[in-house]
This record gives sequence, C-alpha cells and structure tokens, in this order.
Amino acid sequence: MTPTRDAIIIGAGPAGLACAMTMRAAGLDVMVLEKAGQVGAVWRRHYDRLHLHTDRSHSGLPGMPMPPDYPVYPSRAQMVTYLESYAARFQIKPGFNTKVLRLRHHGARWLADTSLDTMSAPVVVVATGIADAPYRPSWPGSDIYSGAVAHSSNYRNPEAYSGRRVLVIGFGNSGGEIALDLANAGVDVTLAVRSPVQIIPRDLLGFPILSWAILYRRLPARLVDFINAPILRLAVGDFEKLGLKRAAKGPRQMVEEDGRVPLIDIGTLAKIGDGAIKVRGGVDRFTADGVVFTDGATEKFDAVILATGFRPDLRRLVPNVEGVFDDHGMPLVTGATANVPGLYFCGQITVPTGQLREIGIEAQRIAKAAKAYVVRAA
Repeated sequence: MTPTRDAIIIGAGPAGLACAMTMRAAGLDVMVLEKAGQVGAVWRRHYDRLHLHTDRSHSGLPGMPMPPDYPVYPSRAQMVTYLESYAARFQIKPGFNTKVLRLRHHGARWLADTSLDTMSAPVVVVATGIADAPYRPSWPGSDIYSGAVAHSSNYRNPEAYSGRRVLVIGFGNSGGEIALDLANAGVDVTLAVRSPVQIIPRDLLGFPILSWAILYRRLPARLVDFINAPILRLAVGDFEKLGLKRAAKGPRQMVEEDGRVPLIDIGTLAKIGDGAIKVRGGVDRFTADGVVFTDGATEKFDAVILATGFRPDLRRLVPNVEGVFDDHGMPLVTGATANVPGLYFCGQITVPTGQLREIGIEAQRIAKAAKAYVVRAA
C-alpha cells in the first residue's frame, strides 16, 4: 500500500482540478488520480466545433479566471489549454494512467484500489464528471443494420460523413450541434426527436442566458419559467411550426426535475427552418439499410449518430454503501458530505446555472468540509 494522504481526488477534469486547488489552499495533502494520460481527457475527446454554452466570465475555476483574450464562449481547444494552465499554475500533478477500480470504506479511512496499487485517505472526492459514460440504447433490428453507428462522444467533424445520409438520434445540445455541424458542411442530415423539447437562446436581450439563470436562481422553477416564457417565445419563435413539440415543463423545471438540459440554440433552428436539417419523430426499429420511425415512415440512412447522452452509474465505483446513490447510480448529494463520512462528489449533477460555475462553488464547499473532517479525525 502506498503512503497515505489527507484526500484522494478521482479525476483530473475541471472538478478534480478545482477540488485539488481549493483543498490544497485549505492545507490538505491531496493526490489526484486520473485514468487517462492528461488533464481534461473528456474535453479533448469532444467534437471539434464545440464551444462552451456558458460565458467566459462564469466558467473559470477557483483562483484563476479564464484569459481575457478568450472569446465570450471559449472553444473546446481553449478549454483544454485553460485546464493545462490551471494545473501548471497550482502545481497539480495527477497520477496519470491510474484507474480507480473500487473505493472501500475501512474504519475511518477510504481505500482506493487502483490499477497500480491501493491508496488510503480519510477523505475521497469523486470528480469523474457526467460525460464519461456514453449511453447507447438499442432498438429492434440494430443487429442487422449495415450502416455505421457511433455515439456522439466519438464524433469529431463532418469529414467522415461527406456524401452520406446521416440520422442523428437525440435533441440535446450534442444532437443539435452535431446536426448543425453536418448541415453546414452540406451533409444530408435528419434529426430523430422522440420527446417534447424546450429551446432557449444562448443570449437573451444582450446578456448570456446563464446570467439570467443566475439572477433567478433563488426563485422556484415554475415561477422562473412563467416569468421567462413570453420573452423566450419571442427569442426562439414558434418552433412547433418546425415539427417539434413543446414540452409541458419549462426549461428550468426540466433541468431540476428531470436532469434534461434544453437545447441552447446557436443556429440549429434556422437550419431546420430552411430544410437543411430534417426532423422526424422517434425511432421504432432499425432495418438493414435504415430505420422505421414511430409514425411508420421508413427511410434509408448510411450512418447513425447516437446523441443519447451519458448515464454514469457510480455504484460500480463505490459499492456497498447505503443512502448515497439514487436508483440510477447518481449521487444524492454533490458538493457536500455524502451519507458516508469522508465521501464527497463534485460536479456530478446537471444544473441550470452552469456546470463549471457550480463546480467552483462545490469545490470550495468540499474543501471547507473536508478540512474540518480531517482535523476532527486526527
């Protein structure tokens, strides 16, 4: 067993790096473990055209704002550079290529069984993120479909899809942006949209939409959605005319109650409106060369991209604990002490006020709570 630390942090993405910084600032001896070989591994895998949906001023991690020469909505590559600079500035040197297989609570300490060794600490922070467990649903006939099927996490750019008919399944931000990326490159693309949706602009009345979410953060979701509904309809138009169904719940309610993020429109609706992106309903089943939609229509597609999101189940990582996870394996508490002493989760839920902003807030709360816990346990 390797020497002990005050805390073990799992993951060297934004949440892991933020926790390392705040916990060290609180005087804790921490070790960051990362299964990949670099910081920000998930960000490095995102598609090329990706930009943050949260503005620069609300996306910096504790102790280091994003560079002022970054655009309002930084790119994926700029986010990776920022994470590298953050780790360098605060001298965070993760143990790379070290996968944590299991966490065990042993007395007053946590044991982390890794691919290399077992580590021990009174505190452990799970900061593995929510975009590292692709969800790949299956449909009848999937096994006979002859085209290429890829999850959105494996999509990079339109080059591989030139001259092909492509179906994108899912209307979250990944689905909407990938369809837009393909359409801008002249690819024949169709969006399969199973459920009613909500759509919001990236900017509203000259301000980032995130600023409005932060302004209203203390108000009940239903009230916020009621207040915003008229102006949002003016901003995005009547998208039901485009073949989309409007969800009964407003955008804020969807996030808080269902964990579903509304589409932040950066051009997808315009491409649907001019016919460059076609919209169909849900997929009923696959055929050898295409799909049958729920309305009975059959179409041929050369490739399918599953923009079906992510479903991490952390019960595999932290087994045999009570009152920590919901029925899907997501933590009941994030940014504060879980039901088991010394266990924390950071950045593991979807929030309406910006994931990176929330990570910074949670990291500071975790550092304060972990410091108090370690002092009491000493």
